[in-house]
Amino acid sequence: MTAGAMAFDLVIYDCDGTLLDTETLYGEVSLALCREVGLAGWTLGDYRDNLVGIPLADGFKIIEAALGRPLPADFESRIEAGVAARLARELRALPGVREALVQLAGRRCVASSTSLEPLRHNLGLAGLLDLFDPHVFSASQVARGKPSPDVFLFAADEMQAQPRRCLVLEDSVPGVQAARAAGMTVAGFTGAAHDKAQMRERLLAAGAVAVVDRYQDWPGEVARLGAA
Repeated sequence: MTAGAMAFDLVIYDCDGTLLDTETLYGEVSLALCREVGLAGWTLGDYRDNLVGIPLADGFKIIEAALGRPLPADFESRIEAGVAARLARELRALPGVREALVQLAGRRCVASSTSLEPLRHNLGLAGLLDLFDPHVFSASQVARGKPSPDVFLFAADEMQAQPRRCLVLEDSVPGVQAARAAGMTVAGFTGAAHDKAQMRERLLAAGAVAVVDRYQDWPGEVARLGAA
């Protein structure tokens, strides 16, 4: 066990873009469907700036505002089906996740904006579910998604941990904001980011106390933060 790893009672992990390399897949599938319904001007950058880190339902409201009309009733199911097909071929855990988490032998859980069933399915596909099961929590289980703190507070309550004794790892600004609003310490992760320098600055500005770019550095960072 890494020295200092138990200074926090619980480490909470976001999933998409933090444990799994999925954000680009969601973006490409979502953009293709957006173009089908008439939102032709959006780019992958628009997707990342507006939708990454928040629940799909909240993202759909942003898309509808840009489109100027409601989305088709089957829009979400088509996104999930398209992503599932891609994930079955392409999903992978980010490099070094398992090794780092095994080294950090403290308590851990997942708290994600992804709905619970696909969340568990994706973790299973990537070979990570056993590291967390049954402690996998979703914004679909609470009233409000990130950047509201609900899912993190729900996870802490389920795990019987005090928020101030929780450390969160997040790759998105809404996720960092949610963890901060929950009264938790939060570190940023840029391992899946396309513009790492820019995302690092955005995560720090949102309230992350540190940013790591690879999982090899995570156990040491947990120890450092726990000793601070």
